[in-house]
Amino acid sequence: MTEPAPPRHRSPLLGRHGAVAAAGPDAGVAWHYGDPTAEQRALARGGAVVDQSHLGVVTVTGPDRLTWLHSLTTAAVDTLQPRTSTELLVLDPHGHVEHAAGVVDDGTTTWLLTETAPALAAWLDRMRFMLRVEVADVTDEWAALAEPVDAEGTADEPVTWRDPWPRTAPGGTRYGPDDADHPAVDRRWRLVLVPRATLADEVRAREAAGWPLVGTWAAEALRVEAWRPRAAHEVDHRTIPHELDWLRTAVHLHKGCYRGQETVARVHNLGRPPRRLVMLHLDGSGHLLPAAGAAVRLPAAGAVPGDPAAAGPGGDPVGREVGRVTSVARHHELGPVALAVVKRSVPTDAVLLVDCDGGAVSAGQEVVVPGEGVSVDRPAARGPLTRGLGGHPMLGG
Repeated sequence: MTEPAPPRHRSPLLGRHGAVAAAGPDAGVAWHYGDPTAEQRALARGGAVVDQSHLGVVTVTGPDRLTWLHSLTTAAVDTLQPRTSTELLVLDPHGHVEHAAGVVDDGTTTWLLTETAPALAAWLDRMRFMLRVEVADVTDEWAALAEPVDAEGTADEPVTWRDPWPRTAPGGTRYGPDDADHPAVDRRWRLVLVPRATLADEVRAREAAGWPLVGTWAAEALRVEAWRPRAAHEVDHRTIPHELDWLRTAVHLHKGCYRGQETVARVHNLGRPPRRLVMLHLDGSGHLLPAAGAAVRLPAAGAVPGDPAAAGPGGDPVGREVGRVTSVARHHELGPVALAVVKRSVPTDAVLLVDCDGGAVSAGQEVVVPGEGVSVDRPAARGPLTRGLGGHPMLGG
């Protein structure tokens, strides 16, 4: 996918006492304000506000906006009703994820919240042809604040995007657990758009109501706990939506043609995603924490993760590299956790090794996308399949 652009704005909230600036995709806002553990607890309880003003905002106006976006992206938005939130992906011709965006329409304008606003706006602008649509990158005018609220915006509120994760949308499917059994079933998260010039005032109003301001450390820890994919972290140039269980909320399997649809349909109906998202529970006894991008390894046969026998001369890890860490967090209850994308063939019960500066740590898996790589509603095979394409395990394929 397109790499996130450097931050265009430095949040005025970074001037708060105790604020520590975030880095990487969250540069421009605060990582925390001095007490990340307390901030996580406040956010988990449902009473906090998170500065997300580093996110980009793209608008699409004109009478053809919804049918046009419907034809270009993975989502069914041609009949999207005002103040109803969804999300979409833009795929390349091979089905790899290029852009992701939260979507909400206010009746006259479609708002896209994304981490790749300049590139997404430029691509959409090139695709207008003769249709009655106008595209604008309005990140300089609008900023997002996150709230732990599970409600769409009302007519009396600013433009608000309610995160649909993990509820399987009409036309979508899931590789992971049923919605009711998903660890994020009770997750509450929405983004409220406010004029950038009034960002600090909007936060102060929420603080006056008893909501503390918290940083991205807290937000990311709860996102990892929820297995929620994020484009700036979980997506690379090879990612297809199936690998991240993103067909739950961002892909409609029964809509008209769009770029990359052949790959989406083929993998869902006949194939298996080559990789799978997994949550890792990291051994924190050595106080080592991997960085995003760290190698994930399957220990050599007979080696015990965490034992000196699992490392070679000089402490170098022994084992085959099978994936990469995508997100890392210190959770206030779970301890050190991470999301990683690994090869589908990695045994789901294997204890893995994760490279760290100073040594490797062992990691237990929590399965997000099952190893069999088959969705719950995959069609049954009608006959012999091409070598290498398996049938549904529940149907004897």
